[in-house]
Amino acid sequence: MALRIVAHRPDPAIVSLPWSMPLEEWPEDVVVPLPRGLSRHVVRFVRLGDRIYAVKETQEPIALREYSMLRDIQRAGMPSVSPQAVVTGRTTADGEELPTALVTNHLRFSLPYRVVFERYLQPSLIPSLVDALVILLVRLHLAGFYWGDVSLSNVLFRRDAGGYVAYLVDAETSEHRPEISRRLREYDVQVGRENVFAEICDLIASRSIPADTDANAVTDLIHERYTTLWSELTAEESFSTQEMWRIERRIERLNELGFDVQELDIRTAGDTVHLQPVVVEAGHYQRQLRELTGIEAEDAQARRMLNDIAQFTVTRDLVGLEKSAVARRWLRETYQPIIAMAPDEEGELSFEPAQLFHEILVHRIKISDEAGHRVRLLDAAQDYFDHVYATAPSSNLRTNLQESYGLEELGRADEEAGEPAERE
Repeated sequence: MALRIVAHRPDPAIVSLPWSMPLEEWPEDVVVPLPRGLSRHVVRFVRLGDRIYAVKETQEPIALREYSMLRDIQRAGMPSVSPQAVVTGRTTADGEELPTALVTNHLRFSLPYRVVFERYLQPSLIPSLVDALVILLVRLHLAGFYWGDVSLSNVLFRRDAGGYVAYLVDAETSEHRPEISRRLREYDVQVGRENVFAEICDLIASRSIPADTDANAVTDLIHERYTTLWSELTAEESFSTQEMWRIERRIERLNELGFDVQELDIRTAGDTVHLQPVVVEAGHYQRQLRELTGIEAEDAQARRMLNDIAQFTVTRDLVGLEKSAVARRWLRETYQPIIAMAPDEEGELSFEPAQLFHEILVHRIKISDEAGHRVRLLDAAQDYFDHVYATAPSSNLRTNLQESYGLEELGRADEEAGEPAERE
């Protein structure tokens, strides 16, 4: 049987991989030892040039369907891994058939949930991870995607300022429909509760989190957060014609959650106004930052940088200038010099720049408290690289200050974001 590769944007180097060998036997000079989550399939990471791919063995119909579904999810703007190729027709040198392989792009700066807990041993991480999982589920449902296997195991987590963003990595059971019924949504939530309950119990058994962690409370949190967020994004609101300001307030609340309102259904009946969001889209702050600076960041990271640009506007007496002009100057005088200060490893940055900038803002708060005065941001950055980044045991830890400052400091940084700073 001839080897066949189905790919939207093929990387010719994929052909050079040892497809005639079972994936679990691929040699060390091919496989990259990156953290892997639990999976019912054999999964390996490989480096080809400057790219890293995840390769998963599965059955041909499943691989082709998941490849297509991941492409649909990406086109809809949902956070997920990017499908690269499906490799079929694999055989050993003796002619024995081998499983089909699904190839996806590796998501840089991401970790499976088990690695997050094993490294940081903090049960207080659970609400942040649950929030990220719920936001992903709500976004999928709004876009017409039924997940079918909601779990911590089927996502990767990336830091987003003081929280996380969940990226879908397993779409085997997903479906795309014109609309997701309430029954299907409730079923997805219930499956998520059952899967996460088992995953929390497994973490307890492996001593990754304390034995007294309440798995039932975690599953209740999933239902509570989903119900609250879905209601805020979709529920109809009624008020009198004398309270038209509530339209603007509803939009502001959605913006604060990181969503833009693309379409509103506003109906009047006598003195009553009925308001319901029809189309909402995540990434409110991402889009603002991208338009002003060109920087790609997660939404909370973008919000922090927009707040820093606002502070920069005040401290440099730039109030009244065009936002784009101020943003370009902030980029040139603040953001780019700080990122340029970071050491690289083998010519490649080992951190996510937007997250690094957030962590330096957090570090500034800490050392300013210790010094008794506000430390200049560039000085805080140098201190961070000298005393935090330089001593971190791995590149992944260099994008996470939890071990150094804890969640309380991260939360405080978010609360202080946007407050005018003293002139630097």
